[in-house]
Amino acid sequence: MSEIIDAHQHVWDLERARYDWLGPDAGVLYRSFGMDDVRPSFAATGVTGTVLVQSADDDDDTDLMFEVAADEPIVRGVVGYVPLHEPDRAAERLAELQQRPLFCGVRNLIHTRPEPDWLLRPDVDAGLGLLEAAGVPFDVVGVLPAHLEAVLEISERHPDLDLVIDHLNHAPVGMDDLEPWATLIARVAGNPRVFGKVSGLYSAVGDPAAWAVDQVRPILDHALEAFGPERLMYGGDWPVSLIAGGYERVFAGIDAALGDLDPRERDLIFSGTARRFYSLPDTEGPR
Repeated sequence: MSEIIDAHQHVWDLERARYDWLGPDAGVLYRSFGMDDVRPSFAATGVTGTVLVQSADDDDDTDLMFEVAADEPIVRGVVGYVPLHEPDRAAERLAELQQRPLFCGVRNLIHTRPEPDWLLRPDVDAGLGLLEAAGVPFDVVGVLPAHLEAVLEISERHPDLDLVIDHLNHAPVGMDDLEPWATLIARVAGNPRVFGKVSGLYSAVGDPAAWAVDQVRPILDHALEAFGPERLMYGGDWPVSLIAGGYERVFAGIDAALGDLDPRERDLIFSGTARRFYSLPDTEGPR
């Protein structure tokens, strides 16, 4: 592969932003993580570019990512937070972020909200309309079938909105029955503007590290059939990947599970799709 772009990486600083989901029970993840922590893993796996993705529904977390990116040529893009449920404030923040050269998308932590149909609320729908009008992609970090069902409706309401399903919506790795995930993923993939991230493919039962390549392969085979390599992108999910055996193990597992693809298809998943979806620069650009 000529280059590898990690389309899903996090940095966080417990002193700079509020991470409501992150507490002492998170174990090894309960500390601050910066680029120095992941640099050896990038070097070991050949990663040449990365996309920073928000870790908190908090402006401070987004501002932190842009500060980190300013000093890190390897960062090609930043997926930040915009309060979609507050359309007026969302419009102001979106306009501000669009002035920053590396801004490439928006995400909200929908999987931590008690309402599984949060994305379908009228106020949130208005926020998604802002993204659609601005041509800004939205990362869907879903974990429930209801989240994919919401994507089906969003696709109808906002036909020009680009969407990417983070972690393939918590794919059922290690489970004997792939339903209803398999059917719903195929249905959302029917919209050519919906993409998928080959990321966070950890065991869906028990220990997140208790996965094997043979368990990941059927998930990827189904995703390839649904999306094709031109709508799938690799994401290393650092530092969450630490609980799944570490960055290198996760990368090697995905690499092995995709071993039967031809070079063109692998290049799409490991770099080309992310560049196209997020409109990433080919090389270091203005900070």
